[in-house]
Formats: sequence, C-alpha cells, structure tokens
Amino acid sequence: MLALLLLFRAGRAGTRKINASLKYDRSDYVEFDLKVDRTPGDRIRILRELCEWSQKELEARTGIPQTTISAIENNKQNLGVERTKVFAAVFRVHPSVILFPNWKSDAA
Repeated sequence: MLALLLLFRAGRAGTRKINASLKYDRSDYVEFDLKVDRTPGDRIRILRELCEWSQKELEARTGIPQTTISAIENNKQNLGVERTKVFAAVFRVHPSVILFPNWKSDAA
C-alpha cells in the first residue's frame, strides 16, 4: 500500500511540475498492513475515493459505464486488460498497481 500511495501522490500532481530528482527515504514512512487481501476492484474503489470522485465522475473520465464500475468495485465483473489500462491512465498509475494489489517488494 505504501508504494501505491507514493505513486498515486506523484500522479495526482496534475499540472504542477514534479521534481524528478526528488528522492523518498523509506525510513521516513511506516508500512501499514492490515493483513487484508485486496482485489483489483478494491484498488479501483480506493483510488477513486482518494481522488474524491463519484462513480459517475469516473464514468465521465473513463467512458466506462457507472454500472460496470460498480460491478468491478464489488467484484461482480472482471476488470480485464483494456479496462485496467484505461483506469491506470486516468489514475496516473502503472497498471500493475491495479492488477496486483497484494504484491509486496523489499526493493526500494
């Protein structure tokens, strides 16, 4: 989740210029793990809520119907590769952030 938040914060900067040389020191952060498995649908909902968007606003940004977004967030419909790419572009994260929500790395 730490990696998600760092990537997401950098992506939300929008029109503000991001200092590419900015380095994050892992010791400045505390990893918080609730030991809860997350699904790609959960990750879509988390990203949407971090942006403070409704499902209708996400529909307008992605072109994916609100009913489909709801079904994905509730794990009633598969996300699929093409939809993942669309969501990743809108949220400005790498598609793997959405597809592999429980992946952990000791790198960094």
